[in-house]
Amino acid sequence: MKQLKFLSALGIAFVFLFSSCGGDEEKTTDTATTTDSTVTPPTTQSTVDTTPQTVIIVWHKVANFEKWKVGYDAHDSFRLASGVHNYVIGRSVDDSNLVLVALKADDVEKAKAFTKSASLKEAMKKAGVVGAPTVMINTVVYQDQAANMPDLRGMTNFTVKDWNAWKSSFESNRQVRTDNGLTDRAYGYDPDDNHKVTLVVAINDTAKANAYWNSDLIKQKRAESGVVGEVKRHVYRVVQKY
Repeated sequence: MKQLKFLSALGIAFVFLFSSCGGDEEKTTDTATTTDSTVTPPTTQSTVDTTPQTVIIVWHKVANFEKWKVGYDAHDSFRLASGVHNYVIGRSVDDSNLVLVALKADDVEKAKAFTKSASLKEAMKKAGVVGAPTVMINTVVYQDQAANMPDLRGMTNFTVKDWNAWKSSFESNRQVRTDNGLTDRAYGYDPDDNHKVTLVVAINDTAKANAYWNSDLIKQKRAESGVVGEVKRHVYRVVQKY
């Protein structure tokens, strides 16, 4: 009889124990479900940098690109010592021996000193640069550094009546350019004359971009933003990024 009572009590204890465990599991599951439902998705970080950056832009013709590149690489220590850093190398779509070199400089004065240096002129000569290079210094105030942009680019140089008026008008028409196969990559101005503007765009759709560049619409947008005089454009492909 005593044994029967003991087994009965033991059975009740087991039932109570397992009932308690089951209750704790349900509470744990509910808590986890509630926590998961309140997780905030991560925000997408902007790829646009508006910090002013001094950039040197050089266009020059070379006799042989591979030979020129060897000479360019050999001059790297002088660039670093001058406060100038590799950025982008491109080749014209129309002439692969017409080369773009874009360099970032620590400041405007270092950029000016570098572009006027005898060492640079000698290095260009040894590397096979043909004719006189076109050299520009820009204060770049907008750079979209998204990694997935096409390597096909367009660089346009032009003069504006007023930098701030042009910038405001240009910014307001970004969607127009997007609709016509272009993405703004970078733009800036000559630090000694902010009427002289350089614009770089990535080309997402060549047919749309060419149609837009030859359209009355872009002429209208240029007039509205205060662009005056001749507009020069190079279409090139980025072949190296640093």
